[in-house]
Amino acid sequence: MTGRVWVFGDSIDTDAMYPAFAMKLDIPEASKHVFHQIRPGWTDLVERGDIVVAGRNFGVGSSRPVAALFRHLGVAALLAEDFNSLFFRNAINAGLPALTVPGVTDLFNDRDSGTVDIATGTVRNDTTGDTVQAQPLPGLIQEILASGGILARLAEQGYLPIELLDALRSGAVPVDSSSGA
Repeated sequence: MTGRVWVFGDSIDTDAMYPAFAMKLDIPEASKHVFHQIRPGWTDLVERGDIVVAGRNFGVGSSRPVAALFRHLGVAALLAEDFNSLFFRNAINAGLPALTVPGVTDLFNDRDSGTVDIATGTVRNDTTGDTVQAQPLPGLIQEILASGGILARLAEQGYLPIELLDALRSGAVPVDSSSGA
């Protein structure tokens, strides 16, 4: 996937991504407040397909369902030096690719164009031509993302009503069958 990149720092907590007052709002309205504390107005700039890049311990804090807000905004992927483990799992469960990429904050500046391949772990700054290699996401995680998240995958497998599948998989990450995903 290719998109414009937005770079954030270390230890960005879920409270800064999804403020408490916004938790009382529906997803479309709440998504207007993502990063409001640290970068007011960012949601007016973000476009479908953009990529969020962050430093170490991205998503520390509570288990607020931030991934749903990112998906609503059209964010294509999250790349970070490392993720809080709960935040990482919540992103994958919601069908939002999250890839740990050592050195990623040194690779990009705001508004650079970037390309990420979650199947190979290749991350390229299309603006500068620089590339880094990360561990690709495991096959099972790629399958969950391709389904549109864990609930969509469970519906595909018959554990949830199949009638829910289309609603659950909206925004699913396409999988290239030749990549082994």
